[in-house]
Amino acid sequence: MKTVVGIVNLQESNDLLRELAATRAVEALPFAGRYRVVDFSLSNMINSGINSVGLMLPDYSRAILDHIRSGKDWDLARRRDGLTYLPAALPDSDSRRGDLKDIYANLDFAELSDQKYVLFVNASYVYNIDFKKVLDFHKESDADITMIYKTAEEDQKGKSVKIETSTNGVVTDIAETNGIKKGEKSVLSAYLMPVPVFAYIVRTTYERGGQDFLVDGIIRHASEHKISAYEHKGYVARINSTAAYYKANRDCLKTEVWEELFMNKERPIFTKVKDEVPVQYKDTADVKNSLIANGCIIRGTVENSIIFRGVKVGKGAVVKDCVLMQRCDIEDGARVENMICDKNVIVTKNRWLKGVESFPYIVTKNTRI
Repeated sequence: MKTVVGIVNLQESNDLLRELAATRAVEALPFAGRYRVVDFSLSNMINSGINSVGLMLPDYSRAILDHIRSGKDWDLARRRDGLTYLPAALPDSDSRRGDLKDIYANLDFAELSDQKYVLFVNASYVYNIDFKKVLDFHKESDADITMIYKTAEEDQKGKSVKIETSTNGVVTDIAETNGIKKGEKSVLSAYLMPVPVFAYIVRTTYERGGQDFLVDGIIRHASEHKISAYEHKGYVARINSTAAYYKANRDCLKTEVWEELFMNKERPIFTKVKDEVPVQYKDTADVKNSLIANGCIIRGTVENSIIFRGVKVGKGAVVKDCVLMQRCDIEDGARVENMICDKNVIVTKNRWLKGVESFPYIVTKNTRI
């Protein structure tokens, strides 16, 4: 896919992620013990042979910059092509919100590239895909635009875009909706198209007052282009709310999901390398159905939980159905259930805290309870 330039959009709304994304981009959220959400989009691109990737920076970019740095962990630190940071548009009298203003400000990244196609993806999705197959499908369908979709396996909440297609994969209807029902086709905010088509949609839409690339750009230009749809049949999670983030992490405890996302030798998921000592399981430890990262010390009980690097679980402590980020400390006798603890949280001795599965209790970073 040397004919494709990738653009990764980090502009997902964080309104429904509350404290977790108050000072970081959604795509910078820690995931599955040692990864970040953005790792999936970058890894999918590099595994598919895309060597030139532009990263559209969000408003809160420090966590993203610290995590990705030069891009060397994704083999994107190259003298030619590689990783390019695309900063947000400079503040001016134009108060429009949405991602289109930032895309327009960085449009020359795609137009001045040597590649024929643009792959534009939203990085708030967790999935493992081969974009080579998408490119082959795009060429065979002779479409102007190819979008990737997933047939919903259950009802989903939140703003989404659904489509209807003909038997040959051509999009016959496309609309924004406040939720997706089981069996409907949900767009994964990933689009492949020739550079001139991309530039035309961005430029004409922005200069006519548009704000959102998908809604104001692709949907309103749908009648002008032949749009095809490629179905991704594997696992997909969209991180657009606290409940979705909590569920996606816990989905990784399922063997089939873990193997699909992380055990594919041809499409590994890369992340920033951090060397830690192995997990220490003390004599009093009791661990069931959990992911525990390096550097942890476990003396208590851990069930159905995701434990990130350097977490300590004290003697007699119970951690059940939780997501505990880096360097948390659950002291002796404490009990936490249905919780998300951000980095460096300390739950003191014999303290009991409990949320519910549909509304996990959140503790912000550096909090002592």
